[in-house]
Amino acid sequence: MLDRPLLLAIFALLGIGLLMIASAGVAYGKVRFGDEYFFLKQQCVGFAVGITSLFIVSRIDYHIFRKFVVPLFFLAIAFLVLVFIPGVGTTVYGAARWIELGPFSFQPSEVMKLTIILYLAAWLSGKHQEKKNADFFEGYVPFIAILSLVGFLIIKQPDTGTLGLIFCIALAIFFVSGAKISHILFTILAGIGMLGVLIRMAPYRMERFLVFLNPEHDPLGSGYQLKQAMMALGSGGWFGVGLGQGRQKFNYLPEPVTDSIFAVLGEEVGFAGALVVILLFLFVAWRGLRIAQRAPDMFGKLVAVGIVSWIFIQAMINIMAISGMIPLTGIPLPFISYGGTSLAVLLTAVGILLNISKQARLEA
Repeated sequence: MLDRPLLLAIFALLGIGLLMIASAGVAYGKVRFGDEYFFLKQQCVGFAVGITSLFIVSRIDYHIFRKFVVPLFFLAIAFLVLVFIPGVGTTVYGAARWIELGPFSFQPSEVMKLTIILYLAAWLSGKHQEKKNADFFEGYVPFIAILSLVGFLIIKQPDTGTLGLIFCIALAIFFVSGAKISHILFTILAGIGMLGVLIRMAPYRMERFLVFLNPEHDPLGSGYQLKQAMMALGSGGWFGVGLGQGRQKFNYLPEPVTDSIFAVLGEEVGFAGALVVILLFLFVAWRGLRIAQRAPDMFGKLVAVGIVSWIFIQAMINIMAISGMIPLTGIPLPFISYGGTSLAVLLTAVGILLNISKQARLEA
């Protein structure tokens, strides 16, 4: 039976997202596009596409995706390569992350998040592979090779936040598939070391790290976004200044409809409203893990774990970053931040998760 509580929680997050984009995008949309509701209109397109995809995919047996994971994975790799080709890929703020298709554009890294979940789940749940997942040469080495290929293309964009997110999603799937704890721990340590190297290599990453260590570092430069976000969250108090009444979104807080939308939410609906959002993500994670536990096979279990890890970890990265608990990243808040590609792909993933729930073993 389709997991209705999960679906209701997702719709609650979507509703909050549309309300916050309508509020947060007023000034930003007016300044950039001359239309106060530009971002809301665009998000409604992504919402419509995503909801349609959710209900269609929720009716399709999730096992069918197993047959197409290889071509889907290589198509996603091709998209990641295309962002670097002039005339096809689009560079914004120095990052090559978008592909233009006539009047439309999309972010290949968002497609890769879902694709790598399906690919890893299909490979690690194979009849002859399940027993090899704990083996160094037949399990760990191929896993690292896949992760390295995807990671190289994403860091070239550059997009450190998405790289870290995919790293966490892949590790969660690998762990549940039966990988050795020693392999997981070594990969985590290696990942931390690689992150340190990446921070040292790029001045802007180093600046973000310095701001994380000292929020007062360069308050008018690299520390400006965090300073304004903290002001927004602090001024919201327990119950906020009122929906639509926030001040930081009026050209003070950078990227108010994407990276910083949680700060706008905290200012306007306060700690109580922010807590509701966090509890909704925790509820989605619980229902998703329950679906994974009851999945009829290992493929369904790994896909469910991957999708739940994606939603929850991405949400926590965004919330913790904008609250100053980790360095700032460009990771949006799932279902709430502006972004048509992200919303459509996320809702497609939820559709797959709902289909797994329909086939779940009731006795589990």
